[in-house]
Amino acid sequence: MAHYLLSVHGPAEMDEFGNYGSREEMEAAFEATGAFNDRLRADGYWVFAGGLAPASTATVVDGQGETPMVTDGPYLETKEVIGGFWVIDAPDLDVALRLAAEGSKACRGKVEVRPFDGLA
Repeated sequence: MAHYLLSVHGPAEMDEFGNYGSREEMEAAFEATGAFNDRLRADGYWVFAGGLAPASTATVVDGQGETPMVTDGPYLETKEVIGGFWVIDAPDLDVALRLAAEGSKACRGKVEVRPFDGLA
């Protein structure tokens, strides 16, 4: 088994309903995502997951110099950001891609799949 990061990407600028268009669409996506999370747990793939606060709440820390530099805002200025993620434990990339497709359908967003490098 290997760990994979499934990152949910969405627009950096969102209204009160995220990128869903209405409260009903948002609630339906949250319900479907909750059901998907429950299936991940039941099937033994679940490691960890979470939604992220807006990118505008980010703080960037650069500790490479003598004194760490701390700046407000996201590291990158971009039109799309990571809005949430899953860390799963899957036997191979094919299973991870299948689960990502299910997660994408549930949350109604694009999902990027990346394996952990295994060096940790």
